[in-house]
Amino acid sequence: MNTTRRSFLKNTGFAAAAVALLPNSLLAAGNIKMLTGVQLYSVREAMRKDPLGTLKALSDMGYRYVEHANYVNRKFYGYTAKEFKKILADLGMQMPSGHTVMGKQHWDAGKKEFTDLWKYTVEDAAEVGQELVISPWLDADLRKTLDEMLAYMEVFNKSGELCKAAGMRFGYHNHDFEFTAKLNGMTVYDIILKNTDPSLVVQQLDMGNLYHTGVNALEIVHNYPGRFVSVHVKDETKTADGKSFESTILGKGVANTKAITDLCKSKGGTLHFIIEQEAYQGVDPIECVRQDLAVMKQWGY
Repeated sequence: MNTTRRSFLKNTGFAAAAVALLPNSLLAAGNIKMLTGVQLYSVREAMRKDPLGTLKALSDMGYRYVEHANYVNRKFYGYTAKEFKKILADLGMQMPSGHTVMGKQHWDAGKKEFTDLWKYTVEDAAEVGQELVISPWLDADLRKTLDEMLAYMEVFNKSGELCKAAGMRFGYHNHDFEFTAKLNGMTVYDIILKNTDPSLVVQQLDMGNLYHTGVNALEIVHNYPGRFVSVHVKDETKTADGKSFESTILGKGVANTKAITDLCKSKGGTLHFIIEQEAYQGVDPIECVRQDLAVMKQWGY
C-alpha cells in the first residue's frame, strides 16, 4: 500500500500546519469554552443505581459540566438525548463531551461510509449538546500493521468531518498502549497525532493512563503543543500491593498533576479540564469527586 505510506509522510505536516490556530480559533468561534467538569465514570456505580440523585449531588457540590461514559441503544444512562439534556438543564448542568468507542461496526469499509450506528451517535451527541464526541479506545484489530492503522486514521478524519457538519468535533482519548506499542518503529500515539487533522480530530490527554508507562506527560504536551483541547485531570498513587498505580484524590498522589494541568492550559491548547478518578482507597466516590473539585478550584480552575 505505497499510496498509504506516502499519505503518512504527507500527513506528518498536519500538526505544524494547524497547531498555532487551535486555541484562538476555537475561542473565537465560541464553539468550545474553557471549563472544569467531571467524567461520570468516576461515580459509575452511583450513576448505575441512581443517575438522577447522583447528578443532583454533583450539581449541589458545584459541578456544572459532566462527561458521559454510557451511551447504549441511543440512550444516556437510560434516557434519550432530549430527556437527558433536560435533566441536566434543570440542574444547571451541561454535557459538552462524552465517550463512545468508535469501532469496526461503525464504519462500512466497502461503502466507505459510516454505518447508522455512528451516525446516530453523532446525531444524539449533537442533540444532547456535546461539543466533543470522543472515542476512548482503538481496537487491536485496527492497529495490527502500520497500513491498517493509517487507513483507520483516515476514518478518524472522516469522523471529524461528520462531527464538524453537526457543529461538533471528534476526539480521541488515550489509555497506555498508545505509548508502549509500536508499528514500524513509531508509537501508536505518534501515528495518531501525525496522521489526524488537528482541525477535525482533537486529543483528550489522560495523564493518569500514561503515568506507569514511564512516558513523561510534560514532554508529550511540549512535543505536541496545541493538540490537547481536552484533558483528564488525574493523580496517581501506588496500589495497596505496591506493584502498580491507581488514581487517587487530586494532590494526594505522585503524578505531578498540577504541573501537567498548568502546562496543558498554557501550551497544550486545553479548554476542557475533566476530573476523573477511578479508584478511591476506601473513600466514597462521591466524596472523592467533591474533594477533587475543591482542589481544582484551589489550583485556579
